[in-house]
Amino acid sequence: MIQYSVKKIAAISGVSIRTLHHYDKIGLLKPSVRTESRYRLYGEAELLRLQQILFYKELDFSLDKIAAILDDPEFDMIHALENHRIALDARKEKINGLLSIIDKTILKLKGKIMVKDEELYEGFDKERIEQYRKEISTRYGTETLLHAEKNLKQMNKSEFEKLKADFNELYEILAECRESDPGSTEVQELIARHYRMVRVFWGTDRQADPQWDAYRGLSDLYVQQPVYTKVNGEANAEFAAFIQKAMYLFVEKMNR
Repeated sequence: MIQYSVKKIAAISGVSIRTLHHYDKIGLLKPSVRTESRYRLYGEAELLRLQQILFYKELDFSLDKIAAILDDPEFDMIHALENHRIALDARKEKINGLLSIIDKTILKLKGKIMVKDEELYEGFDKERIEQYRKEISTRYGTETLLHAEKNLKQMNKSEFEKLKADFNELYEILAECRESDPGSTEVQELIARHYRMVRVFWGTDRQADPQWDAYRGLSDLYVQQPVYTKVNGEANAEFAAFIQKAMYLFVEKMNR
């Protein structure tokens, strides 16, 4: 059985030696063995108990209350850990909300004004945008659309303007490539950029789900609604078919 000195336990847990001595003194965390030389040694059971002590301290329980909980004959370690997770998840959401407020305040104080509602689609083809918003609401629900717009509004204006400019530039480059092989390295690199930008517009670029089905569905939308694939102001079926094929090949390659 592995046993650890008080110095080692302190290094592992981040708890000071003085605090561990105090826990021993009040009976909250006693060593499993005390040698003839009065050295404290701790085993796995003590490590797990210390973990519980730290969890409960994080949730602002007093040491007396923690001792009462851990010494209760009905105490269940797994049940306790499950409850800790629920409590910490709730705290995480609150902290994330506070961090978001801080970030916005910092940007405001630096003079970087956040994007306003009326600026979300400024500079884009209005017919295309209205059709897009309608399609997203119909296909994926209004909540999905509002989530995307909320995330965009959290950008500062300069970042948002750059995103729009980059997207329009990429759109024009793709349109110029419409007679190229959709599976070529050049086109696929452009589509990879397109995929990343679309995820930013959707507000899902930091989520684990790659949304391959949704991205492939977007390519179908390009074909079904010619307003999305205009070239020189006119709907272009050749461009629509090209970008749909290129996006399909991209998703297929990424799923191998």
